[in-house]
Amino acid sequence: MAEQKPKEINMVLKQVLELGPTIAFFLLYLRIQDDVFTFYGTEYSGFIVAAVVFVPILLVSMAILWRLTGHLSRMQIFTAIMVIFFGGLTAWFNDERFFKMKTTIVYVCFSTLLGIGLLQGKSYLAFVMGELIPMQNEGWMILTRRLFIVFIVLAIGNELVWRNMSDAAWVKIETFAFPAVLFGFLWWQILALQKYMIDPEDKSDPDVRA
Repeated sequence: MAEQKPKEINMVLKQVLELGPTIAFFLLYLRIQDDVFTFYGTEYSGFIVAAVVFVPILLVSMAILWRLTGHLSRMQIFTAIMVIFFGGLTAWFNDERFFKMKTTIVYVCFSTLLGIGLLQGKSYLAFVMGELIPMQNEGWMILTRRLFIVFIVLAIGNELVWRNMSDAAWVKIETFAFPAVLFGFLWWQILALQKYMIDPEDKSDPDVRA
């Protein structure tokens, strides 16, 4: 059975729902980074409070997105699970390292999944993004191999940043630098792999046949 396509919504609203929680975390952290909060006799840093507050903001945003479009990507669902899990560990152990390691583990998981597919001669990336970017299988394999490497580099980068730099530096890099690198890479690859793109109306291409 074919997967139901998501409903179309205003692109600005969609971007707000997808990027809003991360921006909210960034702004909240800037506001309370030097504060200490006491709950039931335990002191929590501003970073940990911002990380914990980020979880319900993300869930509400995803719920609204699902309500409006009737669809959430597998990547969004997986990321949300990781945020809930590591946000919970951060609060439970009162240790900000769990929230920082979340980014590394997400990138490693993505890279591992892509790597497993490559070993099988498949592109799991095409399975996730095939409807968004119609492309021949050869193009998907090339993009998958390259993105596999990029996720590893980002995972290593996150480890280097949070272990050697300040909380403020990590928050800024996590919020802006890593997404910008990933977005820039994907945009560059879409342009570089144009010869593998498929015209959705071209039914003669063997890769688009049922």
